[in-house]
Amino acid sequence: MNIVILAAGRGKRMRSPLPKVLHSLAGKPLLAHVIDTARTLSPTRLVVVVGHGGDKVRETVGAPDVQFAVQDRQLGTGHAVQQALPLLDPSVPTLVLYGDVPLTRASTLKRLIDAAGADRYGVLTVTVGDQTGYGRIVRDASGKVKKIVEQKDANEQERRIAEINTGIVLTPTRTLEAWLASLKNDNAQGEFYLTDIVERTIETGVEVVTVQPDAEWETLGVNSKVQLAELERIHQRNVANALLDAGVTLMDPARIDVRGTLECGTDVSIDVNCVFEGHVTLGDNVTIGPNCVIRDAVIGAGSRVETYTHIEGGKTGANVVLGPYARLRPGATLGDEAHIGNFVEVKNAVLGHGSKANHLTYIGDSDIGARVNVGAGTITCNYDGANKHRTVIEDDVFIGSDTQLVAPVRVGRGVTIAAGTTVWKDVGAGELVLNEKVQVSKAGYARPVKKKS
Repeated sequence: MNIVILAAGRGKRMRSPLPKVLHSLAGKPLLAHVIDTARTLSPTRLVVVVGHGGDKVRETVGAPDVQFAVQDRQLGTGHAVQQALPLLDPSVPTLVLYGDVPLTRASTLKRLIDAAGADRYGVLTVTVGDQTGYGRIVRDASGKVKKIVEQKDANEQERRIAEINTGIVLTPTRTLEAWLASLKNDNAQGEFYLTDIVERTIETGVEVVTVQPDAEWETLGVNSKVQLAELERIHQRNVANALLDAGVTLMDPARIDVRGTLECGTDVSIDVNCVFEGHVTLGDNVTIGPNCVIRDAVIGAGSRVETYTHIEGGKTGANVVLGPYARLRPGATLGDEAHIGNFVEVKNAVLGHGSKANHLTYIGDSDIGARVNVGAGTITCNYDGANKHRTVIEDDVFIGSDTQLVAPVRVGRGVTIAAGTTVWKDVGAGELVLNEKVQVSKAGYARPVKKKS
């Protein structure tokens, strides 16, 4: 089977220089959603027809299995498919999809493919309450499809028809070239409509069959930011329903955004206004507090992520506590029962079993062992202005508040670092390290007094 995806339109109503099909839904371009669905059908040829912003479209979705055809002038859907003909395999049928219709399910398309087979012309239709702007499916007395009439060309009786054309069709490819060549643009839009092929198929004795989707939203397209926002909410509610069906507890299904894939174990609970991006895995009994952003992360079983925590590329073991207001950056790896508290940032660092950094701390480019206590205000000084260096802290180290560890440096097992210490030389196991300080007190000191204006 060939698949042709029409993606040449400019999308003036989007009011953006970005090609319409590259606007984002759930963190991914509209066209990418359609391509991903097409791939599940294992096409022999996958062709995207580009026009406005074609170079940007190629750059964004280009892949070894995707070919591109160019529609220099947007003269209608029939003309667009015509540009793809040289790239198609004539021995198999062709499925036509649209780059701005992102939510069509593969299961619906499979039903259309099965109904049409190799020799029939299949049309995906839908019955709607408001038919404004859509082509109507006109049937004869026996119920067979007679033609498709665009609204601007329909008479009053045809405009009352509730069954409309989605534009998604499956057609025999061998006869497609002749059918497309016979199209005329003597209509209100002055375009070559793919829908007019229905009459050609009937004239040549090819049976036309129709299939309807399970849900109307599968056929909705995007022509404006309003429609894009509406589809975003539909998609997110579908994702939320799937999570609920899988046993995930969502405090409010209307207030979760998944912009990628979210895998959850059993008894996972997610509070409101959380955003999941990329690929996120939550283990059994994980609890996510409100207003968290988690991207490309793995959270181990029994862990608790408190409110306003941001995770990007982090990985934790089991029973870890994060936040509130914590941040894990790429390369952060936490062992079982580690704690990362409020206003603590971890980047490209490993914390061992049971280690804790609970307050106001930066840990970067570090290897921290087990049962290490990192006091408030501690900083690993990993950057010398040109290069980054690692800090190594072995097991059972106690780091006092307001400590600076100037990398590269190693702190041995069981070391105690006094509060306010700058460590710039390696420390042996079991030692106490501090900077000598003199505390001076002066009697009779008078504070400055603010002058009256």
